[in-house]
Amino acid sequence: MITRSVKRLPVENGVSGWEAIGQRSFPAVSLDGNVTADWLIIGAGFAGLSAARRLLELRPQDKIVILEASEVGKGTSGRNSGFMIDVPHNLSSSEYSSGGADSTRLEMAQNRSAIAFATRAAEEYGMSRETFDPSGKINAAATARGLGLNRSFGASLKNAGEKHVFLDAAEMRDITGSNYYLGGLFTPGAVLIQPADYIREFAAGLSSKVALFERSPVVSLERRSGAWTAVSARGKVTAPKVILGVNGHIDDFGYYGGRLMHIFAYASMTAPFPVEDFGRKASGRDRWALLPADAMGATVRKITTGGQSRIAIRTKYTYETAVEITERRMARMVREHRASLDARFPGLKGIPFEHSWAGRICLTLNHVPASGELEEGLYSACVENGLGTVKSTLAGMMAAELATGTASRHLEQYMDHPEPSRLPPEPLAWLGINSVIRLQELRAGREG
Repeated sequence: MITRSVKRLPVENGVSGWEAIGQRSFPAVSLDGNVTADWLIIGAGFAGLSAARRLLELRPQDKIVILEASEVGKGTSGRNSGFMIDVPHNLSSSEYSSGGADSTRLEMAQNRSAIAFATRAAEEYGMSRETFDPSGKINAAATARGLGLNRSFGASLKNAGEKHVFLDAAEMRDITGSNYYLGGLFTPGAVLIQPADYIREFAAGLSSKVALFERSPVVSLERRSGAWTAVSARGKVTAPKVILGVNGHIDDFGYYGGRLMHIFAYASMTAPFPVEDFGRKASGRDRWALLPADAMGATVRKITTGGQSRIAIRTKYTYETAVEITERRMARMVREHRASLDARFPGLKGIPFEHSWAGRICLTLNHVPASGELEEGLYSACVENGLGTVKSTLAGMMAAELATGTASRHLEQYMDHPEPSRLPPEPLAWLGINSVIRLQELRAGREG
């Protein structure tokens, strides 16, 4: 018999602006009683929902149950900046792509497989352009160093035969209404999503074929007589096979301890402001999306619906061993967001932030996922390394294929990775990782 008690439950740090401005179309149902199934998926984010959809494709007659600790769209999956990126995107380095052409092509092929899977889901579930928009993205440079990073990234893309377009300062000003940026690098393959609505609509699309129980955190997991049982507050789910789609929370289940870096990213979203006249003069076109040329800089998006615009900005990172952020830490990050936004868009200084929040990112030192069969019948689809929308989608797909014994070229390539490297012991890891983050943020300068 195997028994795993879950050490900590997830915590929501602030209300995500994406969740607050979105909506859901179905009621939340919690687990109440004991249920048996063919498959249990723990976590209803990108990985868990993608695993469920892939299982439906592979085993359409099987009974699938999903347990979610919070509500769909409220957790980490609804707290990111909403970029589904096809080209390399390595957050552990200031340069997004530092590998050779072959590794770049492989990463892009995997990313595009995940995006194609998400695109089919978006079409089948009737997602609007506001929820799922294949419009590409811009790496924006605010410094000479940022321009150099864009040139280097462009060279990497050229070596891989990938389309990309350089933008000058005037073109960036036309798009954003800001004089802050010196140039940009546009790549056409990214999809922009409203992350909370994407997750909610994906879950709604699965709801007729999958049993989803929200507000039903798993507190223990045990294997007995060839089956796994997940225990929640008011019930249990028993299944022969389980897929964990809980990202970095997997170490609270007792796996990959001392190997995962839990990085908090901080974001704020403005109150709405009118599109016409003031809005366009202060912030350019109705919709745009900027990643920083330096990965440690500021990610900025403008969205417009119903004649009202908002800007969301994400910048600043910390490594933490706790799951909850203090009010003091959050207030300091909001001040950083204010300074960053005002520097870019001085015409918006009178527009307050309406929502501020933190989201947990999970990285490994050697930039590999925490995936595979952990115990007999227990599979991991975890650790997105800073690109949860795509990497977690892929992880869910691959976990479903691995668990069903479905051979594929993508699965063979995906599983060809080492174990996550060990971190130094605490508090050395905390001191070292936060020192590296701070140095990288200082080097990023005006990109942040």
